[in-house]
Amino acid sequence: MTAARLVRTAALAALPALVAAHAAPAVSTFGPLRNRVMPRLTGRGRPDHIALTFDDGPDPLSTPHFLCLLAERQVRATFFLLGREAHRSPGLVREIAAAGHEIGVHGWLHRPLLLRGPRATYDDFARARDTIADITGRRPTLFRPPYGVMSTAAHLAAHRLGLTPVLWTCWGEDWTARATPESVHRTVTSDLDAGGTILLHDSDCTSAPGAWRSALGALPLVLDSCERRGYKVGPLRDHG
Repeated sequence: MTAARLVRTAALAALPALVAAHAAPAVSTFGPLRNRVMPRLTGRGRPDHIALTFDDGPDPLSTPHFLCLLAERQVRATFFLLGREAHRSPGLVREIAAAGHEIGVHGWLHRPLLLRGPRATYDDFARARDTIADITGRRPTLFRPPYGVMSTAAHLAAHRLGLTPVLWTCWGEDWTARATPESVHRTVTSDLDAGGTILLHDSDCTSAPGAWRSALGALPLVLDSCERRGYKVGPLRDHG
């Protein structure tokens, strides 16, 4: 057997192990397991606080409505922005920052990380981080992967770029066409507990058209529920 064939055979034999190692962090997608054994990754904070987070923006058609409502309620949140959408709406990104909200990275494009290699993953994160930093004058420090699915390459890239991955403890399933304000509120509060992190979407760029309206309609209900339970709502930076 030639040296080239030996190398090729060894590479093929090692491929399953490499694929498994790349995909291993995806186990954190399973919410009950993540919430129980990965408190830092899941966004678990101090027991009197709830972190409110939004994904997939900014969107000039929908995000301003969320900013208005949050301003009325005097609540700040964390917005995980897509780099491409931030590049398209830099004024809106500055508006989010000027309102006192925290901004994190959701990647440049909303694509599964398990389908990307280390170089593509790093380039995607870096491009999004640097775009947001150029617009706001402040480099983001938080990262949330599309679909909440991490990979080994994603963990390594985030570490190199100074980004801390944060997922969530409860969400509203507000991306579906069947979602309503009532269903989103019910889904969020069924898993809401002390120190939790809520995920909603202020854009429908990866959701059913108009799905953001269900999240917007549910937001006052969610904030009222948090208030009744004695939780203060704010961004991840205040989560402890």
